[in-house]
Amino acid sequence: MGISGLKAAVASTMSRRNHEYTALPDFSSKEESEARAERDKADSEVQRLFVRLTGAALLLVAIGFIAIVSSRGDTNPSCDDVKWGFQCENDISHSWGQYSPYYSVPSEISSRTPEGCEVTFAQALSRHGARSPTMGKSIIYAELMLRIQNSTTKYGPRYDFIKDYKYNLGADELTVFGQQQCVNSGFKFYKRYEKLARNISPFVRSAGQKRVVDSAVNFTQGFHQARLADKEAEHPDAYPYEMVLLPEIDGFNNTLSPMTCTAFKEGPDTGDEAQVPWVETFVPPIADRVNKNLVGANLSNSDVVHLMDMCPFVTVANIKGRLSPFCYLFDEDEWHSYDYYQSLGKWYGYTNGSPLGPTQGVGFVNELIARLTGQPVVDDTTTNSTLDASRKTFPLDSVLYADFSHDNDMGGMFGAMGLYNATEPLSKTERESPRKTHGYSASWVVPFAARMYVEKMQCKGTEEELVRVLVNDRVIPLQNCDADELGLCTLSKYVESLSFARQGGHWDQCFTNDDE
Repeated sequence: MGISGLKAAVASTMSRRNHEYTALPDFSSKEESEARAERDKADSEVQRLFVRLTGAALLLVAIGFIAIVSSRGDTNPSCDDVKWGFQCENDISHSWGQYSPYYSVPSEISSRTPEGCEVTFAQALSRHGARSPTMGKSIIYAELMLRIQNSTTKYGPRYDFIKDYKYNLGADELTVFGQQQCVNSGFKFYKRYEKLARNISPFVRSAGQKRVVDSAVNFTQGFHQARLADKEAEHPDAYPYEMVLLPEIDGFNNTLSPMTCTAFKEGPDTGDEAQVPWVETFVPPIADRVNKNLVGANLSNSDVVHLMDMCPFVTVANIKGRLSPFCYLFDEDEWHSYDYYQSLGKWYGYTNGSPLGPTQGVGFVNELIARLTGQPVVDDTTTNSTLDASRKTFPLDSVLYADFSHDNDMGGMFGAMGLYNATEPLSKTERESPRKTHGYSASWVVPFAARMYVEKMQCKGTEEELVRVLVNDRVIPLQNCDADELGLCTLSKYVESLSFARQGGHWDQCFTNDDE
């Protein structure tokens, strides 16, 4: 098969636009699509975003997963553990940047609920589960495999499997492993907040891209399974749970995947730019070794990075997450450098290192403030005023919330929350460990199925409720709110510390005069 044929084969697996996120396709006409792209929706349109997933649809997802697992006849346990996340060959698998499957990150502060405290509120923000590569990347990887096979005259030890490797990763969709990650996430969320979850179902929102919606559905499956197994829970609950979907289309105000800041969307790719010096530092020695073992391939630095990408993507394509042979072409130190490469892209592309990255998360943070305080949303950035004004589509009286998004969008939200304000600008030429960066790395922050928990709790001896934040089980040392040794701030001081979001970030820089 030639290059053009390979492109067509990969493209046929998923007809989505390259690597851009696409909305859940539910528009029946051009007129409806244009109407939904308006910032504020009419009430009738709001109701169409408020959906109840049918039991039959959920059952089909569950049956499909069970059937696939049972057909393999593999009795070995999955690499994904409900409590601890991915736990196979951690020295390698915990260093794949945003392509690492979620794992429980080391925490200097215990993630257990402090003694004498009771959680009264929990907000989860989750990334979708493990997926196949985006369309653009899938075509790149397929071409790379074909080029290696057509040009290599001699394969070194450990490399010979590539000779007969057939690329079949597809594009953009959750893998079965990624589905199970999200089921596990929902189960864990229930167990962590069991006292609350026994009597109430989470209010769920999802960005509209299909893999994000599917992740939200899988999460509710896990939550419901845990509830059914809890003899002290109230039955029956309201399963399948109602869910608000926020379309990912231009012009629609969507706090879970903002697309309305023109200067950010059309500005320079500061993440890619930041990665270039580090690629020139860490990749050449690896490329020399790889080319000696793939004689004739003459791989470039970018080719080597793409070859490293194959490791996590082939791994999560396996139902149980068994590590791919691609993973063993590189040593532990090289994987740490790869993780740092991905961290540079996320930090300078979407988080504190991006001039407008944190501003993209301002709307979500102002919604979080509203939920924490029970007060209406105050925001003029990415929030949808029609949705947020309705107690049906944005209730303020729930105590369990679960939102679903993407890694890049979550980076902006974390920036707007100031979670990594203690992190100095990452060096572009020298590798820094997550310990040195005060907990920031792509694999620690936005892996597949990443989750942030914002908890509100009442503790003995204090009149005001307290707040703390966990990212992948790591308690974040909160800034500017007088956090105690347990990572707790009073609610009033925590809200006060979110001044960047409350003041709108740098939203005034998002538009030129022509855009306004």
